[in-house]
Amino acid sequence: MAKSIYITSTEGRSGKSTVVLGVLDAIAQVTPRVGVFRAIARSTSERDYVLEMLLDHVGVDLDYDECIGVTYDDVRRDADAALSTVVERFKAVEAKCDAVVIVGSDFTDVGSIAELGYNARIAANLGTPMLVVLNGRASEGDRLGMSVARTAAQLAQVTEHAVNEIHHQRAELLAVVANRADPDALADINAAIHAVVTELPAVDGNRETEVGVWSIPEDVFLVAPSVRDVMGSVGGTLLRGDEALLTREVLDVVVAGMSLNNILPRLHEGAIVVVPADRTEVLLGLLLANSSGTFPSISAIVLNGPFPLPDAVQQLMAGLDSSLPIIQTDLDTYDTAVRVMGTHGRFAAGSQRRFDTAAALFGQNVDTAELTRDLGLARSAVVTPLMFGFQLFERARTARSNSWNPNLSGVTTAERARPRSRV
Repeated sequence: MAKSIYITSTEGRSGKSTVVLGVLDAIAQVTPRVGVFRAIARSTSERDYVLEMLLDHVGVDLDYDECIGVTYDDVRRDADAALSTVVERFKAVEAKCDAVVIVGSDFTDVGSIAELGYNARIAANLGTPMLVVLNGRASEGDRLGMSVARTAAQLAQVTEHAVNEIHHQRAELLAVVANRADPDALADINAAIHAVVTELPAVDGNRETEVGVWSIPEDVFLVAPSVRDVMGSVGGTLLRGDEALLTREVLDVVVAGMSLNNILPRLHEGAIVVVPADRTEVLLGLLLANSSGTFPSISAIVLNGPFPLPDAVQQLMAGLDSSLPIIQTDLDTYDTAVRVMGTHGRFAAGSQRRFDTAAALFGQNVDTAELTRDLGLARSAVVTPLMFGFQLFERARTARSNSWNPNLSGVTTAERARPRSRV
């Protein structure tokens, strides 16, 4: 049976992908055939970008479709049937691997179930220990994916609620990682969380390892949206500039609703500047400032409003030969600014800088040797009815038994043993 770990968060925007990538790389250091499984995906009509990204990093040849458990719609339709499907599909992936990293839901759907509790229920039925990712940032005051840091006491409270729900579902907690944490309070955060989990009993009454507790500091380059993300948010098109620069991170927003001499002092490194499309003198001034080397380098310009650029201005811009992306949108200034500031960054295939940053942060702040060592010892001793059913099914399938029963003519023992959710 392959080793496995179930990674989920307590809420959205936790940066769980950073932790998943770190765990995947850590396990890959000691295990040759590492697979990944997405327990709950958003839908089947739209490909899951998190799973696509992770499949590029696994050591087993796995198809996208076989690595999906169920969707939110499946869970809403019949939670018990969805659970059985998740277990069955996971077992197929597990059979091909030495270790499997299971990724929980993203808390992007408002459904009728308690999402963390359902993730814990899945983990319990898979017999898989859980790693829970806490969001070190408050959900309110979000701007370009960035918000105020939570205190150690606040994160301890979140941990307590999560631990109680996990224990209620009889899942085993392996570790807690506070991601996007305040860089100046990592020790305090670890101590506060550790105080909550240190007395946590094992589900089977026999805990062989302590619950691991680590904190990873916030890094703006991991949460900031890219220029491409912003372009999608405003429904824009690339008017001019180098398409390769659409991967740049957007670290600030400047709304150019004033004269050029008042805009220039407000420029910051990595900022995106929103300019009304009829303010061509501001547009040209920004292009000159960006190429001068004496002002901060901005990430892009967003021209808003249904005003085409005059031919003379386009001719002048061609002569400047600037590679700075210029995005055109028909939205007004207010709507453009709101959409830009509400854009969130995300991992995607090809985001090498984000991969490197995430790997470095994880390696610097998480004891990967301890994590992988504990994972080898943390196999759950609890056997739920659904797990027991699948164990019977696997034994029957392995034995290739096909004993005859007049009431079940033509049905194999393996098929009769196939479980249905009872947890």
